[in-house]
Amino acid sequence: MGNYILRRILISIPVLVGVTIISFVIINMAPGSPLDKMVDPNLTAADIAARKAALGLNGPLYARYLAWLGNVLHGNLGYSMTSFQPVSELIGQRILPTFVLMGAALLIGFVIAIPLGVLSATKQYSKLDYISTTGSLIGISVPTFFLGLVFIYIFSLKLKLLPSGGMITLGQDNGFVDRLRHLILPAVVLGVNEAGTLVRYVRSSMLEVLNQDYLRTARSKGLKESIVINKHAFKNAILPVITITGVEIVTLLGGSVVTEQIFQWPGIGQLTIASVMSRDYTTLMGLILFGSVVVIVANLLIDVIYSIVDPRIRYN
Repeated sequence: MGNYILRRILISIPVLVGVTIISFVIINMAPGSPLDKMVDPNLTAADIAARKAALGLNGPLYARYLAWLGNVLHGNLGYSMTSFQPVSELIGQRILPTFVLMGAALLIGFVIAIPLGVLSATKQYSKLDYISTTGSLIGISVPTFFLGLVFIYIFSLKLKLLPSGGMITLGQDNGFVDRLRHLILPAVVLGVNEAGTLVRYVRSSMLEVLNQDYLRTARSKGLKESIVINKHAFKNAILPVITITGVEIVTLLGGSVVTEQIFQWPGIGQLTIASVMSRDYTTLMGLILFGSVVVIVANLLIDVIYSIVDPRIRYN
């Protein structure tokens, strides 16, 4: 296992370099510049050139990338071109809120998807199956921004049950209950989308397992149907779902960008939107590098968990 993890890490290095090169080129070729919102129209051309040089924007593209990469290798992600704070500090302040939101959404997705997927498979072509598959299709199809606005309108504006945005209530006791109330709406919006995807995988995986010979053998021994389903069928059906979880983490990370903006959740997604709007190149590169590392680490952890859950899997 140790050798496998080491190989995966070594393979990930050129992948990260490739991602950063492509991202750096695309970001710098996009219209606009960090100077657009900073330059006084009354400044002279010499003053503008001096500010451009101060931000490191006056060199050739390859030289600027190599300078950025050299700083990264020394543990320095640079400074924001708008707030002039260290990029690592900006990202560090936003990591926990985003991970909390992603974790809550993934939990909600599993809580909804696993029971529905199992019941849908064991009662194939029943009314419950049709309702479950239709609901999962709706969950996948409805955009998160639209669902978020609908939830805000219903639960915040009309029913006044939950706050419409933010992570805490200003001027009040910001304890666990207050933070939980702010978390519910964005987590449910992301969780519903995740559940829609996961239900389909759980159902198809269970249907494949239910036709296996070892389940017929278990039934012939007189085992209760609940034991056959929960102990024998589900244990094997969950393996493909664990694999797809690594892909869903990428989806959650992307979905959090829109959801955090709608609910004003102070996470990585909101920082990404702000950086794009202000053309903050260094912060954007730091966010892309962070996202790439999260995806690589998440998929590596999924592989490790897979080998623990299924003893037949061995990595050499």
